Amino acid sequence: MNKKIELSPRLRMVAALIPEGARLVDVGTDHGYLPAALILEGKIPAAIAADLRRGPLDRAVMTVRGCGLTDRVAFRLCDGLSAIRPEEADAVVIAGMGGETIADILAAAPWTRERRVPLVLQPMSSMDDLRAWLVNNGYRIEDERLAREGDTLYIALLVGTGTEEAYTPAELYAGKNRNDPLRGDWLELWLAKTERALNGLSQARQEGAARRREQLNWVRDGLLEMKKEWDTWQK
Repeated sequence: MNKKIELSPRLRMVAALIPEGARLVDVGTDHGYLPAALILEGKIPAAIAADLRRGPLDRAVMTVRGCGLTDRVAFRLCDGLSAIRPEEADAVVIAGMGGETIADILAAAPWTRERRVPLVLQPMSSMDDLRAWLVNNGYRIEDERLAREGDTLYIALLVGTGTEEAYTPAELYAGKNRNDPLRGDWLELWLAKTERALNGLSQARQEGAARRREQLNWVRDGLLEMKKEWDTWQK
């Protein structure tokens, strides 16, 4: 089969974390590029493409049909993993959603933890909330990757089952991806976001503002320490 799908840097980062030979469930599949590309490359044998909306799922059907993979990809119109049977999944991808939405999808599918299904998660926001939820609900972040697409940095998490040490306030935001070549840029991004948030709170008088400033100061201090370690390691 000579067809090939060129994945974006964000999706290629996600693809790199998917276990070889897994029957993949791609939640929020959109155009279906990820499962189609991985089947064409021979990394996975088959997949289920799931989406909450009919439009994206129809686009995925067109992608799969155009690649001649209609016998290798099944489609599910559903919310999260609600229409997926546990025995159908060797690995699950949930990409391009907010961290809180990803946590809600996993909370509704405890079998992903009970069956120790590898998860590849690519949150677009609320990284701190997602990491905290994972650590507090029996999941373990085994790897983190970064990718740049245009001017934007993205992160993907490989998640398994188990326990791990608690994250510091700064690690909840920036993670522990210490060896990634983009780590320095990622830390600078979070330092800038934290400074903007602190500046926005500088004159706030509403209830809880002082506590929030204290929390963000902890985050900033931790990020500065991480950045110092990174800069030292780079020399």
